[in-house]
Amino acid sequence: MKWQPLADHRRSSSPRWQDSFEATCSAATIRLQRWMPLSSQAGLSGDTWDVATRDFGMDMTWVTGRIAVGGGIWTAENMAAVARAGVTHILDMQIEFDDTALAKPHGIKVLWNPIDDDFQPKPPEVFQRGVEFALNALDGKGTKLFVHCAAGVHRAPMMTLAILCSLSWKMAEAMQLIETRRPVVDFANVYVGSVEKFLQQQVKAGK
Repeated sequence: MKWQPLADHRRSSSPRWQDSFEATCSAATIRLQRWMPLSSQAGLSGDTWDVATRDFGMDMTWVTGRIAVGGGIWTAENMAAVARAGVTHILDMQIEFDDTALAKPHGIKVLWNPIDDDFQPKPPEVFQRGVEFALNALDGKGTKLFVHCAAGVHRAPMMTLAILCSLSWKMAEAMQLIETRRPVVDFANVYVGSVEKFLQQQVKAGK
């Protein structure tokens, strides 16, 4: 069954913080500034930004000025690259690997929120943990959040969708942003449905 967006599940009439995502940047600027977030890039396109980060061995795409989505970190070298990108918080959705030890030398805070990429419904508690961590992180001045799983195709985009919708984005608009920035994303219906169930509970709880 194809997902149907909620009529309105906004937390408030205005977002707690704003990110711009205009899209134009010259290739020369990308080469010089490839590890800077969108807020400093004047907005890179998702395809070009993904290629630029892959050149450094780290699969990370900035979907907003403060939120990146991507694949597994795995090594100390890649974690150092994440730290150089300005990331202060990591939301690790992969069951395969816990980033905590790698992140500690860089002072990066990690929430390991592991789930299987098994195309089964995910409980609201998974999203609650992730969203609370993300919102607390983004409340800080100058903080940046990296949401990742193993490949950055299913689990991390699913959690990022829940985060954006909890920040007043409409479901369809959030999905379009994530898919535009990171074309490899695949929003499985069962995962989108899990996000919607979580958001419905948020609405009922008055959050």
